[in-house]
Amino acid sequence: MYILVYKMNNDNLFEIVKRYPDPVAEENYAALVGIDHIKQRIETEAAIMLNPEGIAGWSEKFYKKEIELVKIFRRRPPLFVLAGDVGTGKTAFAESFADKVATSENIEVFLYKLSLSARGSGMVGEMTKLIGDAFEQIRKEAMANAGKKTARILFIDEADALAQSRETTQMHHEDRSGVNALIRGIDSIQNLPIPVLVIMSTNRYSSIDPAVRRRSAATFTFNRPSIEQCKILFTKCLNDTGLTEDQISRLASLCSPYDNLSYGYTYSDLTQRVLPSVLLDVYPENQITFEAVEKVIHEIPPTAPFNEFAEEA
Repeated sequence: MYILVYKMNNDNLFEIVKRYPDPVAEENYAALVGIDHIKQRIETEAAIMLNPEGIAGWSEKFYKKEIELVKIFRRRPPLFVLAGDVGTGKTAFAESFADKVATSENIEVFLYKLSLSARGSGMVGEMTKLIGDAFEQIRKEAMANAGKKTARILFIDEADALAQSRETTQMHHEDRSGVNALIRGIDSIQNLPIPVLVIMSTNRYSSIDPAVRRRSAATFTFNRPSIEQCKILFTKCLNDTGLTEDQISRLASLCSPYDNLSYGYTYSDLTQRVLPSVLLDVYPENQITFEAVEKVIHEIPPTAPFNEFAEEA
């Protein structure tokens, strides 16, 4: 196991490059609770895309040939979009789910995270070239590893910064050219010697260019946790502190929605703000109690939804 971390410079378009399987990613993925429906779907879809031998073997086993539906599946654009409010786990999911696929399919997977610096400084042609260079590097990787049991993922976080709709009247010509380059790049990675998958994450899904959205094989929506999902999270984090199931259920009911608000906590609100504050409040003289957790919940309100999701909250 190793993780390669590259610092961004003019010659390097990627913020990080990770190799899977990876025990840290495995642990991070397991910590993402309450989204089993997304996990199950994307694990299956990504496994088929990143290990096409698997679906070929399935078709041969049951039909003694490659059936037409498999051919249709293969022609889908290799793009997934993760959409949802800030703090709902999109980035953590994107940077860890490949471990599950790599392990289950017994393949080596590399994830390249595109740096936001790929937007460039606004100079004419700069963003188009940077995006084109990123896809070209991925294509070269694919050609160089032909015949190997390996796959590549290009992760574009905050994708709306690069894929903003060209229908926007205020859009600069350079941004339009960048979106065109992104679409060409997505189209160019189909039918390479090894599988390549693009993952886009955004909290402004409606601002993504329609041509990019149409190319998405699947869009996964990440929401703020429900009461039941909060309960799952609290159970995982607090089940060894002596709190009862009833107490954990009562705490979860305070979180979604919160007080007199129309929305509740995000996952990051709970794991990065609320629960750490509980520990800090009781350390070093007291133990964690229902009252201690309840007090922190009342003191720390959830982060307000991003504009696009405010009406849905």
